[in-house]
Amino acid sequence: MGNLTEFVVVGRHVPTEAEPSPKLYRMRIFAPNNLVAKSRYWQYMKKLQRIKKSVGEILHVGEVPEKNPNVVKNFGIWIRYDSRSGTHNMYKEYRELSRADAVSACYMDLAGRHRARARSIQIIRIQEVEKSEDLRRAYVQQFLNSKIKFPLPQRRVRATSKSFKTVLKANLPSISA
Repeated sequence: MGNLTEFVVVGRHVPTEAEPSPKLYRMRIFAPNNLVAKSRYWQYMKKLQRIKKSVGEILHVGEVPEKNPNVVKNFGIWIRYDSRSGTHNMYKEYRELSRADAVSACYMDLAGRHRARARSIQIIRIQEVEKSEDLRRAYVQQFLNSKIKFPLPQRRVRATSKSFKTVLKANLPSISA
């Protein structure tokens, strides 16, 4: 799915004489750009409200900025996805900088673990989990420890000049017959 952005799309049925002021429908959609967001809006409107693009209009498409993009937050995501065996509901937790990053991680995770395609995934709800007691998944809870340490396997202790020479010292081959 790549880099996703959160959009708010507001649309409605085209006004007619029978219904001069139709009901407005607002959706939060995660998409790479506003063109894809509009397309997904009409996909969901056709499924949920039986309103097609030909008899509807989009009033507003706006990008939702992240309030605090430099702070790591915990997100809970409710998902519905279609697999080969049926439709499944799921709750997953992610630790990311923004809602859009959490959804991107969710798409990647579902593709890797469940072979779910992006077209078969529906995001039902996203909520930031503020209290650490409300976190359910162990793979997110492990990062709440304030004394957590991460190993750095790529770092090596640098050798001093004396030991460096002795390590690379050539030895004459011994030929014993």
